[in-house]
Amino acid sequence: MPLIASISGIRGTIGSPPTPNLNPLEITRFTAAYGTLLQQQGRPLKIIIGRDARPTGEMISMIVCGTLIAMGFEIIDLGLTTTPTVELAVPAEKAAGGIIITASHNPLNWNALKLLNHLGEFFSVSEGEAVMEFYTNQQFKFSPATEMGNCKINNSYLDYHIQHILSLSLVNKAAIQKAGLKIVVDAVNSSGGIYVPALLKALGVKDIIEINCVPDGNFSHNPEPLKEHLGEICKRVLLERADLGIVVDPDVDRLVFVTEEGELFGEEYTLVAVADYILSHTPGATVSNLSSTRALRDITLNKQQKYTATSVGEVNVVAEMKQSQAVIGGEGNGGIIYPPSHYGRDALVGIALFLSHLVTSEKKPSDLRNQYPAYFMSKQKIELTPEMDVNFVLEEIQLKYKAQLPNTQDGVKIDFDDSWIHLRKSNTEPIIRIYTEATTQQSADNLAKDMIRMIQHMMDNTH
Repeated sequence: MPLIASISGIRGTIGSPPTPNLNPLEITRFTAAYGTLLQQQGRPLKIIIGRDARPTGEMISMIVCGTLIAMGFEIIDLGLTTTPTVELAVPAEKAAGGIIITASHNPLNWNALKLLNHLGEFFSVSEGEAVMEFYTNQQFKFSPATEMGNCKINNSYLDYHIQHILSLSLVNKAAIQKAGLKIVVDAVNSSGGIYVPALLKALGVKDIIEINCVPDGNFSHNPEPLKEHLGEICKRVLLERADLGIVVDPDVDRLVFVTEEGELFGEEYTLVAVADYILSHTPGATVSNLSSTRALRDITLNKQQKYTATSVGEVNVVAEMKQSQAVIGGEGNGGIIYPPSHYGRDALVGIALFLSHLVTSEKKPSDLRNQYPAYFMSKQKIELTPEMDVNFVLEEIQLKYKAQLPNTQDGVKIDFDDSWIHLRKSNTEPIIRIYTEATTQQSADNLAKDMIRMIQHMMDNTH
């Protein structure tokens, strides 16, 4: 599988053949390229690293750490941790940057290096391009034997992250504790198995049922938190008569809830519900990406506030949030970005804010979900083959729907009165993503099926 490089990092599959996979040579080259950029920025040579529970994570961490030591960096290794925890640790330690070793929602045979700047945020386009230039040219500067760096283990950031969340003014620990919730947690056998139960206990939740929380990295189901992968927790919530189910992805930056009825709250509606809570207390702008539900736009406009949609990608959402001084933002994949905490998707912050909203609303999760605009999404994909011309496909779709004035900011998005279709090449997998949304699930599914058939017909006719 080819390596996939983007402004946020590099990812690929692990194992033979050695190329073009994410092998030790490529890991060393990419880490050295990142270190070279930081050397030139003139900040203290300190980097935070951390990993999710994938079996390959420790191996990659050792390579990353050794490479950076050879370049003279001081490394603070958080070990098994979460992406948002590393994001918080970078500015707390006044580090020059951070590396999270995680392939997020990708399957077990994938891994990745996600890169952060000195703010604990993903790289800008220009910074990402600079890393890729160093990676290509391989012009690295290593230190002499007397000026090697070092690595220190720091296990304190689990508690730091939790205390940070408890300090947020809109996190209502007293109300959560008083509610006496019973919650089922599915952390897909990664670091969320440690972090989510610890957060819930700190919030005063005493009745926690853990499934797939042993962080051995052997994912018990596909790690992408979609409906078709979450049958186990939906059944368990009903069996336990729990108030709520919580699902996170391997690096704990995506968040999905399950209602007391054993139905998904909807990953798109994680952000909608949290935004509703934030807007009720601190009115202001909201931001999500072009592939996210219209429901956020609807509730924002209903409160007479400004909504903006960006290209897909956390860095794009964050840039717009800063520009519009948004009070809440994120992505429809269950990613919550809350500026009073930090500018990164954080499932742990999302859990605390959602629970505060739920208990103060005095509603059941199903009733809370039903108060929001009813939209349904279909998320499909087409595997890319070497002969597939993605640009040709997108141009043909754009021409076919020119009467709808397609948005080409990020792929092609076609808006209809009560539905939309968004097609784009993924930044993290060799696929075309096809997202649709409509007022019924059948309509959304049909839109996606029709689009897939259309693309397949195009490709058949070009061969």
